[in-house]
This record gives sequence, C-alpha cells and structure tokens, in this order.
Amino acid sequence: MNTTPVLYTITGQDRPGVTAGLLESLDTTGAEVIDAEQIVIRGELVLCLLLNMPAESQPDVTRSLQAAALREGMSIAVDEEPALDDPRRLGRVLVTVMAEPLCPTALAGITRRIADLGGNIDRIERLAGYPLVVVRLTVSGADEGDLREALAAESASGGLDIAVQRLALTRRGTHLVVMDVDSTLIQDEVIELIAHYAGCEEEVRAVTEAAMRGELDFTESLHARVSLLAGVHVSALDEVRDTIRLTPGARTLCRTLKRLGYRIAVVSGGFTHVVEPLAARLGADYALANELEVVDGVLTGRVVGPVVDRRGKAEALRRFAAESNIPLEQTVAIGDGANDVDMISLAGLGIAFNAKPALKAAADTSVNVPYLDAVLYVLGITREEVEAADAADGVPTRADLTESTLITRPGR
Repeated sequence: MNTTPVLYTITGQDRPGVTAGLLESLDTTGAEVIDAEQIVIRGELVLCLLLNMPAESQPDVTRSLQAAALREGMSIAVDEEPALDDPRRLGRVLVTVMAEPLCPTALAGITRRIADLGGNIDRIERLAGYPLVVVRLTVSGADEGDLREALAAESASGGLDIAVQRLALTRRGTHLVVMDVDSTLIQDEVIELIAHYAGCEEEVRAVTEAAMRGELDFTESLHARVSLLAGVHVSALDEVRDTIRLTPGARTLCRTLKRLGYRIAVVSGGFTHVVEPLAARLGADYALANELEVVDGVLTGRVVGPVVDRRGKAEALRRFAAESNIPLEQTVAIGDGANDVDMISLAGLGIAFNAKPALKAAADTSVNVPYLDAVLYVLGITREEVEAADAADGVPTRADLTESTLITRPGR
C-alpha cells in the first residue's frame, strides 16, 4: 500500500478535551500516529501531529482535522513534505538556564551560540518562575562538549547559570545523589569553627582555602590542620554542630529528592561528630567523614583511620551506588572544591556548586546561585513538582526563609 506522511500543526486556546476531540476526528480515516508533540504556553496550545496514511486517504484526513480544529476555534497548518528521521534529533542535550531576571538579550545570546554550533532548539519549557526564572532548552545537532564550552563563556559574560547535560541523564528512576558537606550542604567549614576554640582560626582557614583550590595535598593539609586542634575539649564539637548553617535550599533539596525516590549520601573531609547527625537530620541514606581521635574528653590532634580525601570520596560514591544497585550513570555528585574532583568525574552527572576553578573544569555543569535546591532544576524537577510534594505532606511552601528558596522576592 502506498502511504504518505503529513505533518499537522494545530494552535489555539487550550481547554480540557481539545486534544481528545482532535484525535477522535481521525477514528475512521486509517491514519497512524508517527510522532506527536504538544505544549501549552499561558493557555495557548500548540499540537504537532505527524501522521502516516494511505495516499488516497490524505484529503479525507486533512478535511476531518480541519473541521475538528474549526469546531474548537483553532487554526491548522499542513505540511505535506515533512522532514523525517531528522539526524539533528540524535544526541540531544538539555540546556538549563537560571537567572534573576532573565532578559531577552541574555536568552538571545544563548540561542545564538547554539545556532552558531549548528544546533537546533527543539523545545523550550519553563521549570520555575521564582525566586529564579528557569527555562530548559532541548537542543539537537550540536556537539555536547562544544556546546558546554560555548555556553560557559556565555554564562560568564551574561551573569547567569547555564547547565548542559545529556538528555539520558534526566530519565526518571532510582538515582543516587552524593553531596559534599562543607561549603556545599552547609555554609561553613567545620574545621575552621573548631579552630576558633583552639585560637588558630586564621591559620587553619588559610590552609583550607589553599587545599580547596588544589594547591596543597588534601591529606597532608588535613593532618596539619587537625594537629593544631590538639587540646580542644570534645564539648566544642557539640557547640559547633549546633551552630552550623545549612546552605539555603538544602532542606528543600533533600526533602524533595527523598519524596521522589532518590537515594542520598553525604561524604565529607570533615568530621563524623558533625556530619553523621546532620545526615540523619536530612534523611540521608549514607554518610562518610573523618573521625577525630579523642582521649579523656580532649582532641589529640590526630585522625582515626584512613582520611576521607578526594579518592576516598570517589570510592564511597562507587560503594554506595553498588549497595543501592544503582548504575554509575544514574549517580549525581555535588561539590565545591578540588577534593571533590574524583567523585565529580566518576558520577553520571557532576555538578560544581559555587565551586573553585579546579572543580568547575572537571564538572559536567556548574550552579553558581546561592540556593542548593537549584540543583533540582538541573535534574529536570520543576518548581510545581516541589510545591505539589510539599503540599501533599503539609509542608508550608513559602515559609522556610533560611533553608529553602520557596519564598517570594521583596515586593511580590
């Protein structure tokens, strides 16, 4: 039988039952659906139907759809020679753009760079409208590495966050999210808080910053810093634990991931006395950190057992994934310093959060806004999904001003 494909594009005001009515009009025409895509923007529907049918049936199919569209008050365009199996659709990537505000010129710069690389924008959709404007572009036909490099330059010049990732990484299912703690999950560097009690805070801070930039070996720097804590009473660790500040959005991130079935792990070059209670508080499934030696209620200035360094963090990610029966390509790692490079490189998706240059260079994508739950958008989770999950659990959606971004900006 001689068949022919035809592309129908139908636009007009959306309401319940519109799509069903249009498709029902084809009931007796013998047409088959090859491809379909629909989007609604502010109540305006755009429906694309690629139909295959016997050549002699095409006039009847077109008349049926035109009549159905007219009844619904919609317009229809017909393309009798549509492109099939467009090679540009192969290897599609997602480009997530976060800004406040998102200016037309900024979005124009992004789309121009995509076009210059031979990329095509198949779809644009909004993920959130506050406190950041977040849109996601599905792009085909451009090399992922070239796109990431070009859009990193656009991000730097335009003052907005742009994340690039393979489409396959956003497929729903069981994932493992592994997070660094100091300066990622929390705003503080725990060893510096402890150093305050030893009177060597500035000295420890200088060594920490050099280690996070990758200028010093982490293990050696940790032993050097911990040695300065000798003589501090263990009660200081309790005080530090009670004063740490979660990064804004940390609680929302963990709460939402847990509701959606993700597994969560925290790995830290910090210390178990602080990290383990924090992990339990946030519902993490796994936790790993260094253990400070305590004798007679006083820190000795030594670490018990192997140091959790950059290699140890990567090994922990691999072990936690295996214990959860989650393949590495479905793991996500989030960190900020050179100590996180190995686990960021190993994960299916590595995210540099307000990170040092050494980590940004190794990560798949960067998030530079001060809200940790912005990571949800990179994972393809929308603000509406977050709020729906919160509402189902009776969680106030705009009340947590210190640990969530679910707030309106001043004046809203």
